[in-house]
Amino acid sequence: MSNKQGFIDFMMGAGVLTFGDFTTKSGRKTPYFVNTGNYKTGSQIAVLGDYYANCIIESGEQFDLLFGPAYKGIPLAVAAASSLWKDHNLDVPYCFNRKESKDHGEGGSLIGVKPKDGDKIAIIEDVVTAGTAVRESIALLSTIADVTVTTLFVSVDRMERGTGDLSALDELRETLGIKVYPIITVRDIIASFPEGDDRIAKMESYLAVYGVSQVG
Repeated sequence: MSNKQGFIDFMMGAGVLTFGDFTTKSGRKTPYFVNTGNYKTGSQIAVLGDYYANCIIESGEQFDLLFGPAYKGIPLAVAAASSLWKDHNLDVPYCFNRKESKDHGEGGSLIGVKPKDGDKIAIIEDVVTAGTAVRESIALLSTIADVTVTTLFVSVDRMERGTGDLSALDELRETLGIKVYPIITVRDIIASFPEGDDRIAKMESYLAVYGVSQVG
């Protein structure tokens, strides 16, 4: 739990993991929120890249290209690729997309390495709620080349139901065959609280309504 505790403390210190009363995009009332848009400094993004790089190394997964969906995935891909080189001597190609295709200069919708037929691609994201952004990324990449998205790396697995009884991440595993690796899960966050902390009851109540029993 030490490395996970370090990541939790890091997120809280950066104001990325906060507790209170929030409403998710899907309309769920949640007692905690994760917003990676609150990373604001060079030191923070460097540390974040290290955590993602460690998650990638520990997964043992092999891929040809790291893709960061616009907008929040862009600094995640850059930071992770930088840390993979700096700390692990792995020079991993990366790319990310524009929200709108560029019709001048070099044109196109991607920046960075252009995927080619046969590439295995890993997507790097912050938090996946419904998996919409991941599916959109797969659709976009398929218009560039005949590639396969094999892996997804995320900061936090909220362990909430997606469109059915499975979690959103398990749906990606089941329906698309993607391997998913979170740095931490919501259960890790709960386990980090001291006994009797009132956040435990609030988060357990939330999971009783929206959660799933386990990570796939």
